Amino acid sequence: MEHYERHCPPPERRFNCLIPPPPGYKVPIRWPASRDEVWKVNIPHTHLAEEKSDQNWMVVNEDKINFPGGGTHFHYGADKYIAALAKMLKFPHESLNNNGKIRTVLDVGCGVASFGAYLLPLDIVAMSLAPNDVHQNQIQFALERGIPATLGVLGTMRLPYPSRSFEFAHCSRCRIDWLQRDGILLLELDRLLKPGGYFAYSSPEAYMKDEEDLQIWNAMSNLVKRMCWKIASKRDQTVIWVKPLTNSCYLKRAPDTKPPLCSPNDDPDSVWQVPMKACITPYTDQMHHAKGSGLVPWPKRLTTPPPRLEDLNVGEEEFKKDTAVWHQRVKYYLEQMKPKIGNDAFRNIMDLRANLGGFAAALIDKDVWVMNVVPVNASNTLKVIYDRGLMGTVHDWCESFSTYPRTYDLLHAWTLFSDIYEKGCSVEDLLLEMDRILRPTGFVIIRDKPSMIKYITNYLPVLKWDSWKLIVNSESDPLSSDDETILFAQKQLWIPDESQ
Repeated sequence: MEHYERHCPPPERRFNCLIPPPPGYKVPIRWPASRDEVWKVNIPHTHLAEEKSDQNWMVVNEDKINFPGGGTHFHYGADKYIAALAKMLKFPHESLNNNGKIRTVLDVGCGVASFGAYLLPLDIVAMSLAPNDVHQNQIQFALERGIPATLGVLGTMRLPYPSRSFEFAHCSRCRIDWLQRDGILLLELDRLLKPGGYFAYSSPEAYMKDEEDLQIWNAMSNLVKRMCWKIASKRDQTVIWVKPLTNSCYLKRAPDTKPPLCSPNDDPDSVWQVPMKACITPYTDQMHHAKGSGLVPWPKRLTTPPPRLEDLNVGEEEFKKDTAVWHQRVKYYLEQMKPKIGNDAFRNIMDLRANLGGFAAALIDKDVWVMNVVPVNASNTLKVIYDRGLMGTVHDWCESFSTYPRTYDLLHAWTLFSDIYEKGCSVEDLLLEMDRILRPTGFVIIRDKPSMIKYITNYLPVLKWDSWKLIVNSESDPLSSDDETILFAQKQLWIPDESQ
C-alpha cells in the first residue's frame, strides 16, 4: 500500500496556478440535505455508483448522486448496522454513544463514509479514512456530503494522529491484510486506541468456514491474543475486540513474546513521516494506575481539562482561559460576517493552526465540523484536541494538504502565515493551497500581523477572493502577543473561459 501513501512532487513539478472548478459547477447542496445527495456535476465520477450499485453505496439520479446509506457489509443501512454493534456490546439504549463514553471513531477503508454519516446523530464523530485507490474519489464524495473524512492509508508510515486518539475503530470489508509484516497494521490501530478501546471487524474470515478464511481467522486470533486484546462480542459476520485498560497483561506475557513492547525511547505521539513499528505501545505509569484515559463523558469532556495537558506543561487555568478567549473571538467573527452568511453557510471548516482546539470548541453548537490542523513545528497539542472529543491531524504547511480541491467552506488561519514565513516557506504557495481547498463562495479568516495582512491583501484580486472582504483590527486579548489584524474574504464562484 506504500504507493497510496502521501508523496509530494519535487518543486519543478508543482503547479503555480489556480485550480478551476469543473464546467457547470454548482454551489454544493447544504447540510443536512447533502448527507443524502450531491450535484453530479461537482464530482463527475459515476463509475463507483455502477460498481457498487448492488450495495447501496450511491445511485446516479439525473443531475444528482444519491446516497441511500448502504455499504459493502450493510446493504440495508448504516444506521441499522450501528445499532447492531451497540446491541452486541450491550450498551444502554442500544446506542453506540454509550452515554458519552464513545465519542471519537476511526473508520478505515470507509468508502463514501456512510458509517460516519450515521454516527453523527449519536454525537459521535468519525475520522473516515480511505486512499485514492481503485475506488478513486470516495473521500471526495464524503467531503462533498459534509462528512468528516480524509485521504490516508494504513501503509508504512504512522497515521497522522497521536496515540490514544480514538475510543472505537472500525473496518467493514476494508480489504486490509492485518497479518502482514508481523501484524504492524493492527499494532498501528492499537497505538491509536484509547485504553479499553474497541475494534469492530466485519469481514468473511470472521464467520466463513472454508479453509483459507479459517487460517486467516486463527492467525488473527492468535495475534490479538498476544496483543492482550479480548473478544468483547462476536455475532454473525462481526467480531468486536477490546483493548486492555492497563499494562498488566503485557507484563504477564512470556519473555520474547511477539510483538514486543515498544522501546521507552519511542514517542508514540511523533507521527509526521514516522515509520510504523511492529511493537505494542504500553501505557504511561500514570495511565496504567488510573486504569483508563481519565476522560469524562461527552459533552463535558469538551471543556474539562484533560490529563494529557500535563504533557504540554499547560495548566488547567490556562486551558480554561484559552477556551474563553476563543469563545469571544468566534463570537466576534460571526458578528462581523453576519451580513454575508446564513445559518447554513458553513459545514466543512478547517482551522489551519488549531493550538488547543479552542476555535472548534467555540463552534460546537453550530451544525459544522472542524478539521483541527496542528503544524509539525508547533507544540504537539493534537492529543488534547482528541481528548476534548474533536477531530484533527498533523501537517506541514510548507506542503500541500491531503484533500481534494473544493472541499471546505471556511478556512481559519491564526498567525500561520507569519510562522511559515519565518520558517522560510512561501506565503504565495500557502495562499494557492488554501484556494485549492476552498469551495467557491467559501470564506477565509486570516488573523496575523498587520504587515502580513497588508501583504496578503495584494493577492486577493488574482485569487478571486474579492467577492467580499473586510479588514478589522482585533481587540487585545490574553492570546495575542502582538498587534493583530483580521482579514475576512469570500471566494468568487468563477468558471474559466477558453482564453484563461
